[in-house]
Amino acid sequence: MTQRSRKTTARGLGLGLAAVAALLAGCGGADESVPKNAMKPLVIKEQTSAVTQGTAGFVVNWAGVVGNPNRWHFGENVAATVIGKDAAGKEVVRTEQPLDAVPPSGVLKFSGQAIASARPVQVKLTFTQPRWRRAARIPSAFVPFPISAANTEKLGNGSYLVTGAVANPYQKAATSLVVTALLRDKDGRLLGGASTYVDDVRTGAPRRFVLTVEGLNGVGPVARTEIAARTWGSSARPYEELALSGAVSAPAAKPKSPPFANDRGNQAMPEDHRP
Repeated sequence: MTQRSRKTTARGLGLGLAAVAALLAGCGGADESVPKNAMKPLVIKEQTSAVTQGTAGFVVNWAGVVGNPNRWHFGENVAATVIGKDAAGKEVVRTEQPLDAVPPSGVLKFSGQAIASARPVQVKLTFTQPRWRRAARIPSAFVPFPISAANTEKLGNGSYLVTGAVANPYQKAATSLVVTALLRDKDGRLLGGASTYVDDVRTGAPRRFVLTVEGLNGVGPVARTEIAARTWGSSARPYEELALSGAVSAPAAKPKSPPFANDRGNQAMPEDHRP
C-alpha cells in the first residue's frame, strides 16, 4: 500500500486571464447569494466495497459515483465517511476521505482504501453535503480529460492492472490530475475501482498512468472499465483556472513518456491532505 501526501502550487493566470477573473470575482468562492435550500443535494449514484486479507490486517477497498444535479455550481469540500463493522456489530474501521470538487451537472468517480483491525462484514459510506461555489465559466467550458490507449489486464488473486494515457485539452498545464478506473460486470454493475495521480500534464503531451484494482475475488468477470481524470483537490479552483485558459483541439500526439512495465500500480489513499 502506498500513501501519498499531495501539495498543489497556485499559479497566476496572466494579465489577460486576471482581468477575466476580476470580472467574475462575484462568482468566486462560496456563493452566499444563493439560499441553501435552492441547491439540489449531491446524489450517491453508486457505491461498492470489498475486503481482502492483507499483511497488516484486512484491506477495505471502496469505490463510488457521486452526481451533482446543479447546473451552475461546483460542490466543494465534500467528505466520505467509511465505517466497517464486524459480525457482532463492532466498529473495526472508520476513516474520512476528502473528495475532489464535483463539477456542475457532472459526476465524481472516486475510490479509496483503509486497513481494518478485523474483517468487516458490513461497510457503509456516508457523505457530507458540500459548500457550493458558482462556476466561473459555463458548464460546456469544463472539457473532460481525454483517455487513450486504455487496457485492463487480469493479474490473479482478484486484482486487475489498468494502464493508459491521459491528455490535457486546455492551454494551461494541469499541475496534478487524479485518474480513477471503475470496473463493471456484463450487466453494468460496479465491482470496484482504484485511483492514481498524474502530474504536470501539458497540452499535446499525454502522460501514461498505471493502477491496480484489488479485492475482486468471487465477484464475477470484469466486462468493462470506465476511466476518468479530474483535477486534484477539494476546491474547484484548479479546474476553473484550466477552463479560463481556454480549450484547444484534441491532441493527436502519442504519449511521450515511456510505457510502464507491468507492476502493481499506485492507489490514491483517503488520508491524502487536500488544499
